[in-house]
Amino acid sequence: MARNTDYTRIEKRAKVRKGVGNTITYTLLAFWAIVVLFPFYWMILTSVKSYSSYNSEYIPKFYTLSPTLQNYKDAFTAVPLARYFTNTLIFTVVTTAIMLVVITLAAFAFARLEFKGKNIAFLIFLSLMMIPNELVIITNFVTVTNWNMRNSFAGLILPSITSVFYIYLLKENFEQIPDSLYYAAKVDGTSDLKYLLKVMIPIARPTLITITILKVIECWNSYVWPRLITDDQNYFLVSNGIQEIRENGFGRENIPAMMAAVVVISVPLIVLFLIFRDKVMAGVSQGGTKG
Repeated sequence: MARNTDYTRIEKRAKVRKGVGNTITYTLLAFWAIVVLFPFYWMILTSVKSYSSYNSEYIPKFYTLSPTLQNYKDAFTAVPLARYFTNTLIFTVVTTAIMLVVITLAAFAFARLEFKGKNIAFLIFLSLMMIPNELVIITNFVTVTNWNMRNSFAGLILPSITSVFYIYLLKENFEQIPDSLYYAAKVDGTSDLKYLLKVMIPIARPTLITITILKVIECWNSYVWPRLITDDQNYFLVSNGIQEIRENGFGRENIPAMMAAVVVISVPLIVLFLIFRDKVMAGVSQGGTKG
């Protein structure tokens, strides 16, 4: 009887400790969520405030009683924001599509094919990750300028069609696929390209989806290279459009209109991540072989 009482006390204490631990954990997570999400809330709140009401607030208010959508209308009329969206969409889709072809073929070659000097070539390839971005931008700028590709989609897209990191990530994923599958396919007379398309790509689909989403986000947020290689509004992206809005659109003092433009530009990426968040997590955490 005494033992049962002791077990009951131990269980109660364990439950209490677990409850306290869960309470602390969820409290910290809730606090961190507020810290992370507050800038987005403030951005949206500011975007629905009128210019006059925003400037009349000596102490910032965390709410508004008279929201307006005029700022969003101004975002599309002060500058050609719709054109910037179209340019960004073209740049993102074309760059991502070409990059997927390039990195898939490169990763397949390094992971499955045998050729002289493969390991040394891959080691040299990886060493490119050690080169600072600034040096790459300078060499790319000189090359694109010499090829007369400034103020063109070709000049925007060309330096972004490959990635050493994505090739490495996909190569590691391909190498998890057993060699026996490859040898069995070769016995059946399957070509390397068909094996890649029918076996390796379906197995590595979560990783490819993750790479695609990360590349889309990278292209959408691209700022330095487009700003450097284009000075023609016909080729501005949304990231450059923000600066154009600030300088020649609303003016630097019209913060609500600026926030409305930022909201419009941010929404596609937020929606994309919310739709494919499970795929992103699956691709990042994928281990072993799926089939």
